[in-house]
Amino acid sequence: MGIEHLNCSVLRSRTHLGLKEIKVRKETEEEEEEEEEPLSPMARMFHEPQSNVYVIVIVGFKSPIDPHSFKANLVETIVKHPRFSSVQVADGGEMKWVKTKVDIDNHVKVPTVDQDQYHMDMVSSDKFVEDYVANLSKTQISMSIPMWDCHILNLQTSDAESTLVVRIHHSLGDGTSLMSLLISCSDELPSFPVMKKPGSAGTGRFSTWFWRCWNLLFLTWNTLVDICMCVATTYLFKDTETPLKAPSGSVAFTSRRIVRRTFCLGDVKSVKNATNTTVNDVMLAITQAGLSRYLNRRYGKAKISDNGEWETNLPNTIRLTATLFINMRSSPGIYALEEMVKKKSKAEWGNKIGYVVFPFKIALKDNPLDYLKDAKATMDRKKATLEAKFRLFMAKVFVKFYHTKLAAFPLTSMWFSNVAGPQDQISIFGNPVAFIAPSLYGQPAVLTIHIISYEKKISVVLSVDDNIIPDPYNLCDDIEETLKLIKNTTVSLRGLMNN
Repeated sequence: MGIEHLNCSVLRSRTHLGLKEIKVRKETEEEEEEEEEPLSPMARMFHEPQSNVYVIVIVGFKSPIDPHSFKANLVETIVKHPRFSSVQVADGGEMKWVKTKVDIDNHVKVPTVDQDQYHMDMVSSDKFVEDYVANLSKTQISMSIPMWDCHILNLQTSDAESTLVVRIHHSLGDGTSLMSLLISCSDELPSFPVMKKPGSAGTGRFSTWFWRCWNLLFLTWNTLVDICMCVATTYLFKDTETPLKAPSGSVAFTSRRIVRRTFCLGDVKSVKNATNTTVNDVMLAITQAGLSRYLNRRYGKAKISDNGEWETNLPNTIRLTATLFINMRSSPGIYALEEMVKKKSKAEWGNKIGYVVFPFKIALKDNPLDYLKDAKATMDRKKATLEAKFRLFMAKVFVKFYHTKLAAFPLTSMWFSNVAGPQDQISIFGNPVAFIAPSLYGQPAVLTIHIISYEKKISVVLSVDDNIIPDPYNLCDDIEETLKLIKNTTVSLRGLMNN
């Protein structure tokens, strides 16, 4: 899942707006070569014992799902994709994709739901879906079949008439790939946010030359520092013991509870425009502030002062880092599936992601905009480094040849990812989509936060180990409250400037 917004307003290689069969068939020789293709190093990392990661995509629909029609459409679309019709087979210590015949009934589950029990109680139906996904995260998909399945829940909830839970092993593809697959099943072409390219710092020849040299030196220095920190973080530095950090031992095998909170995208954009930042900066800022508020409450409940009152002070220094994923494609964006499966395509299907270690500054600040300043400064610093490419290089080298700690994901307190979704409403196989909520389980982190935009809304999706974070909705409340504070502060400042 990449942190950068996807810069595509139209999908490539799609010639009409109606749903059509996904054409991914190759010539015979190419098919045979595809079948024997080995898993990429990043795909293998998602098979490591401490990071056997599954993607969970929860899609709410505005109408009930017809299971028979849904299965038929899957056969004509997703099943024709090479990754979704291949098994992963170990061959002499190397895992390869091998073509197989797909039995659609092994991949589409329609559990029986007592409609009368939940029809009049939306809270119970929401809880049913949440518990269903949590129980699903306790299980894995057999490697004897392609590693994906769909679960149809024809149950009315507070914001959907039915829910589709799609589970895919992360080795099949990253967030950009899976979003492209989802859009390929839509009835019409949506538009996506366009990423603006940064302008030149100077207009003259000397100014341009000077800034290019300066940026190159800055990039080189930052990269050297980050490479050293990468090794130091792996072997020496560890995150502070906080209520968000698991005790010694792996959390990759624990079940996950997935919850979400949806905001108005216009509120986020108003803050972005008023502060000359990006949507990513704003979402990182409210996450940082929300985590600070949440941890302050957790620490406050853990300590009692001399007069018997709850203390609410955070420790003076907290080291809390996140593994932040970045889209590494040479041409980032959402492409039609036909383009993504072409050989040597810039679209590049698969796990084309790198990652950086992003430090969250946990503190209570009087001015909410200070969180935004910190987030922007840190993110600008991460953009001016080759850390993500270096870590991707490590995956290619160490996963294949040397099984050391450098071949694993860093043991950070949390994972963070941001993917831009469609700006328009889409329909999947004729069913209008109400919301999209991607998440993960199997990752070596107690907390994972995904940010996704859809239409005029933006959602924060949390995947938590509820043995360690028993109150994820409180964290959602803290993030939501912080967005309100930052928005109100920017409105007040605009008012003062206008006066």
